[in-house]
Amino acid sequence: MEDQLLDAVIIGGGPAGLNAALMLGRARKKVAVIDEGRPRNAVTRESHGFLTRDGIQPDEFRRIAKEQIGAYPSVSFVEDIAVSVAGTDGSFRIATANGQTFASRKLLFAFGMKDRPLAIPGLAEVYGKSAFVCPYCDGWELRDEPLVIIHQGAELMHFAPLISGWTKRFVVCTNGPDGLSDAEREELRRRQIPLFDAPIRSVDSNEGIVRQVVLEDGTAIPCRGIFFKPLLVPGSDLPQAIGCEVTEAGVVVTDEFGKTNIPGVYSAGDAASQRHQVIAAASMGAFAAAAMNNEMNLEAWRSNG
Repeated sequence: MEDQLLDAVIIGGGPAGLNAALMLGRARKKVAVIDEGRPRNAVTRESHGFLTRDGIQPDEFRRIAKEQIGAYPSVSFVEDIAVSVAGTDGSFRIATANGQTFASRKLLFAFGMKDRPLAIPGLAEVYGKSAFVCPYCDGWELRDEPLVIIHQGAELMHFAPLISGWTKRFVVCTNGPDGLSDAEREELRRRQIPLFDAPIRSVDSNEGIVRQVVLEDGTAIPCRGIFFKPLLVPGSDLPQAIGCEVTEAGVVVTDEFGKTNIPGVYSAGDAASQRHQVIAAASMGAFAAAAMNNEMNLEAWRSNG
């Protein structure tokens, strides 16, 4: 495609990138979606909170999305990894790991986030099966069950009241110093929420279902599920390479329509947000695509005037 100028290249084929591709395809724009085919939510059995698709398997969600986008022949999918971007608004160049090159007028970063390796032995075996990161996505399935919450510091004091809407039967493991103030510890004690700060030795499970969390001091905590804070890194550093402003967490800074500080460059989904919900990412992709399309149509209008 190096000799064909596309209207847009979308880097990332998750909910944000797919919804953006759908919108741009329906707007008759020539689009390539570059995605390596290894989504973060592939570890989960089901995806929740998306109206009409509640409980769908993530790979089935993507299959249906691609099937529907296939009705718009101006959109193509490329299973590859974008490794470099260059150029300016109206003339971007994208190269991939397999040696493909693309030229496009606009660029959308929708690559999401990736998990760092889980340092707690046994946690990887239950991640996506009985250990999760978002109660809005998976709290219903663990309602009223005994849970272990692996969090610490100020975020713990936000998460504890949140999880209490699904179950009151939970203990907190901070896997080291808790990072709490005396007042915060007292708040947990008043609410009879056990707090353990010993390092976690292992998570014991059977076929992906957690049985207990074992601490280094020998304490064994029986439970049926875990919620934990993931350690996330951006799925790509290409936004920085082209000059996009990013936060300390690696999130691309955008306006409400996904526009970055670099003309012609947009970002959506988890790449540009810390909401981390499928429906939120899809919504952001739709808004970014509409903004990109409006910009391209206005440019064409003015150039033909």
